[in-house]
Formats: sequence, structure tokens, C-alpha cells
Amino acid sequence: MSEIVKVTNVSGTALPMRGNDIDTDRIIPARYLKEVSFARMGDYPFFDERFDAAGKKKDHVLNDPEYRGAAILFVNKNFGCGSSREHAPQALYRFGFKAIVGESFAAIFAGNCTIMGVPTVTVSAQEMDQLMKSVEDEPRTEYAIDLEAKTLTYGSHTIAIDLPETYRNALTSGSWDSTALLRGNLEQVKKTAAKLPYIDNFSS
Repeated sequence: MSEIVKVTNVSGTALPMRGNDIDTDRIIPARYLKEVSFARMGDYPFFDERFDAAGKKKDHVLNDPEYRGAAILFVNKNFGCGSSREHAPQALYRFGFKAIVGESFAAIFAGNCTIMGVPTVTVSAQEMDQLMKSVEDEPRTEYAIDLEAKTLTYGSHTIAIDLPETYRNALTSGSWDSTALLRGNLEQVKKTAAKLPYIDNFSS
């Protein structure tokens, strides 16, 4: 039986990615959408910007060893715009990011992140500039996101964060994981399925 996981806090170091309107085609190149599972998606985020045709690393923030192991991604405006590919949040999550803080997000991208248990929270442009400078000055700074208090804390600083209440409730209650909810209520699911005329032997 899958355990229902409540996402209330995310903490760790951060990685700053400057630039507005970073779309899903940049996050995960289209040729990787043909893979039959998400298992290797963590190898591919921003692949064409991180590597040249020979596979040699380019100068890209995801390749910077100072930010290795970062759990939180800092971004600017309209992050995740473009096509609604679920592979984009999968790639970022499997690369190691457990939360994304930005000025704004494309709605479908934010929704796809939420159903994976990855909070996408917003701050003002001024606050984001402050956050990016803080991590660029000291990459090992630890940041703590509290979804219940709706705050982001680092050092002596605390910043208010925002996200849609439906997303916040889903994450903090654990209802973001629909598969775990169904498995946790399997007997009720079977009873309901048995009453449906178009499902044959589902509950057996």
C-alpha cells in the first residue's frame, strides 16, 4: 500500500536560473519525449544548453559544481511556458529539485509539478532578485520553504511566498498523490467499481 505523503516543508541549497519565459522545450528537448518511462528524465534537463554536439559540457548553471545537490530552483517570470509536456517537471524533479520558487509560472506547468508533489511558489521580482543574489554570493546557503506558514526562510531573512490555495491544500494534505489515495482506499474503490456496469470483474 502506498503511503500518503504530505508535503509541508522543503529545505536545502538552491540554484539560480536567470531569464524570463523559459519554456518546456528548453527544459526538456522534444526528442526525449519518445522514451517510454520517466526513469532517465533526470539526465536531460536543458540538455542542448548544457552540452555541445560532442557531449562536452558548456558553461551552464546546471553544470556549475558550486550548485551541485541543490534542492530548490530559483527562476524568474513565466517559467515552464510553451507546450504542456509532463516531462519538463519530471526532468527537473529527477535532476534533484524538490521545489521551485519563481516570479510566475505557466499554469499547466505548475499544475503538473503539484501532482508530482513539487511546490511551485511565487515571490515578487524584487524578492527574487534578492534570493538570486544571496545564492550567487554564497551557494551553500540553506533555504527553508514552509507551505503551512507560506514563508521562505534563509539566515535571518523570512520572505512571504504564495501559491494557489488548491495547490497548497493538495500538497499539505497529501491529496496531490492520487495513486496513493486510491491504493489507500482500495476496498472502497473495489466496491464502487463492482457497481459500475461497464467494468467487468474489476473487484475480483
